[in-house]
Amino acid sequence: MIYRRKMYKVAPSIIDDFNEHFNKTLLPTQLKYGARLVGRWMTKENNGVIEIFAIWEYNSYKDYEIIENKVKSDEEHVKRVQKWYQKMGGREKLREVFFNIEQDFIKTTVPLDKTTLSKD
Repeated sequence: MIYRRKMYKVAPSIIDDFNEHFNKTLLPTQLKYGARLVGRWMTKENNGVIEIFAIWEYNSYKDYEIIENKVKSDEEHVKRVQKWYQKMGGREKLREVFFNIEQDFIKTTVPLDKTTLSKD
């Protein structure tokens, strides 16, 4: 099992639109192709920045690659994302409110049955 941590640092002004976009556009397509969301959280505003991060679970890095390729090849999904970019003023405009986007892959250091991720 591997976990992907996706992190965003954003302006407070984009929070409602971004969370709606995630829930209505990004999440359904990821789930459609087999990604498993562990959770998605955000911090309180600190000096004009809110941090949002999501943890996704995959059986392997190869499974992650397969799922991502399917998401990126889904023409309807790509159209929905592009439509959101246009609604928000385009990618250049969004760079003014998305300060940083990163992702990495992490592994658990405790047995899963000792966590809330265990499946009873």
